[in-house]
Order: sequence, then structure tokens, then C-alpha cells
Amino acid sequence: MVDRLVTIMAQLRDPATGCSWDLAQDFASIAPYTIEEAHEVADAIDRGDMTDLKDELGDLLLQVVFHSRMAEEKGHFALADVVAAISDKMERRHPHIFGSDEERAGTGPHLWEQIKADERAAKARSGALDGVARGLPALMRAEKLQKRAARTGFDWPDTDGPRAKIDEEIAEVESATSADHRTEEVGDLLFAVVNWARHLGVDAEAALRRANSKFEHRFSAMESIAGETFEEMSLDEKEVLWQRVKSTAA
Repeated sequence: MVDRLVTIMAQLRDPATGCSWDLAQDFASIAPYTIEEAHEVADAIDRGDMTDLKDELGDLLLQVVFHSRMAEEKGHFALADVVAAISDKMERRHPHIFGSDEERAGTGPHLWEQIKADERAAKARSGALDGVARGLPALMRAEKLQKRAARTGFDWPDTDGPRAKIDEEIAEVESATSADHRTEEVGDLLFAVVNWARHLGVDAEAALRRANSKFEHRFSAMESIAGETFEEMSLDEKEVLWQRVKSTAA
């Protein structure tokens, strides 16, 4: 089944008879689509829409095949190499399933993070923060950076420290003296909020997705109630409508 998709992509990238748009793409131009498709997979899961999930997983698979085809054209690797690499990695990271008799019996080490650290070391990445992908959503990347730092002992011992840091960062936003300075301080504030959420056991990325969805639902409900007059309503009238929608929300 995957072979069919690989063949389609090869035809699309054929220099003589392929699609001009597909031929014009490179790794950098396709990367934003790859990120977008991953988010659409997460959205389908969040909505519980299995039909959409099937389609979005197909779109995401297409991105893997697209990147692999471009790499193959340049002589770097092919899709089969990608599959082999992830298969090797999964077996290596699950010694209690695929390892020696001792490891499968549960007497050997099963240290997922230690295994990943060893892999980073083998790639000459010695820093604790090395390998945290820059293309991740900002909130998710902030949490991963904080978790990595925490493993070295650089972390607050409880929730009081990160909570106090938020107040400190708010004050610095308010005292910012330029647009660039304000942008920097707002970034620090968001980083501090993620840190507090992490200490509370809350996934900041998931929490914000949920807040976005809730706002979207409530705003749409306001528009439905007001009809064509919504945009002409005053801010106070819209606030009354907002409170009405909020009070009746499930």
C-alpha cells in the first residue's frame, strides 16, 4: 500500500513529466506543511473524528514520503532507510521487549531517558538541551527545555517559585521601554507560565488548545444569538452576550 504512494510521489517529482509545483519544492518549503499536518492530526484526535483522523494521518504520511523522495533524489536516504532507522530506534529504546533474555525478564535496565541521552552523546550532543527540535510549537518546546533543565537539578523545588516568577515577569512587561523590549518580556512571561503549568502537572500546549476551542465555541454562539447585528453591537452589549453564553456553556 505504501509502495503505491511512493510511486505516485516519484511520478510527481519526475523532472520530465512531473508536477511543476511538486518539483519546485525542497525540504525548507515543505517543512511548514509537515508541521501543519501534524497539528491537523492532533485536531482530529481532539474532536474525536476518526474519519478525519484517517485522512489527516494520510496527509502526514505523504509528508514523510515527500521528504524521503527529495532525500533519495539527492542520494541521502530513501523511505526504506527511514523505516529501518525508526525500527532500530524503537527496538533499542525498548530493551525489556526486544533485548536480551535478562532485559526481557525485567532484570536489565529500562531507562528510556538514559537511552536517549546515550544516543545524543553518540551524536556528539553533550548539552542537556541538545536535540530539542526548534520546529516544535513554542509552548511545547518551552516545556521540553524546562524538563531537560530540571533533570540536571536546575528547577524550582515547588510551585511557589514559578508562580512568583510570573508576577516578576508581568512587572517587567509593564516597565518595558520599547516594542522589542516588550516582546522579549512577554516571551519571558509566557515561558514562566509554561513553567508554572509544568509544576502543576498541566500540559500547557494541550491547555491552550482547549482554551482556543472553548473561545471559538463561545464566540460562535454569540454570533449565532446576535445574528447580523453582532458587529454593530457595542462592546458592553457584546460583554453581556459573552456572559450569557459563558453561563449556559456545558
